Amino acid sequence: MSDSGIRVELSVDTPGACPVASVSDEAGAAVTDVARSSPDADGQVIEEFTATGTDEGAIEAREDMDKVFATGNGARYQFSRSRTECVCEAVETYDCPVADIRAEGGQLHLTFHAPDVDRVRAIVTRLKELYDGVSLRSMRRNGDVDPVDSILVDRSKLTDRQQEVLETAVEMGYFEYPKGANAGDVASELDISVSTFAEHLAAAQTKLLDSIIAE
Repeated sequence: MSDSGIRVELSVDTPGACPVASVSDEAGAAVTDVARSSPDADGQVIEEFTATGTDEGAIEAREDMDKVFATGNGARYQFSRSRTECVCEAVETYDCPVADIRAEGGQLHLTFHAPDVDRVRAIVTRLKELYDGVSLRSMRRNGDVDPVDSILVDRSKLTDRQQEVLETAVEMGYFEYPKGANAGDVASELDISVSTFAEHLAAAQTKLLDSIIAE
């Protein structure tokens, strides 16, 4: 792997008690520009975000949210939380600072930089232990890539069903931001349950990631 590290983008469909994700779901908001403070002596973190395309009343009705100021098409909000109640902290325990956070429809999207694929694998494995619906959306090296360092992925390692699930998810925009389709939409198109879709998707992503690591 290149010494420049890897830029990773992943999403979490069910990120626990994450206020940013819950606001995006409850208020129909696109949540961006998330900023966090360092934990204080009591382990509390101050967090801010911008919410656009939303019913502001739905957010302001929440006792845990304070409006900081209005923007052109939304508003800036602030809240306090425990550092243990966050997907981001789970990632950062592996010494990989989260560079970007956004949420829409209850789904949390994270971007972080890791030194190597082994670290990425450890993070994804840990998140899957903690949360449902963890998807690795993209993983690319920072900076230019030398052609001799490219990796060929053997798709024959996937079962026909796993490949069909991946292809359908891509075609329907499951991996796009904003989402073109959610897990329920893709599962319905495939005529399978959401849990079965999640199992096939997780298995396919694991095989592809293992293939990259093996290279």
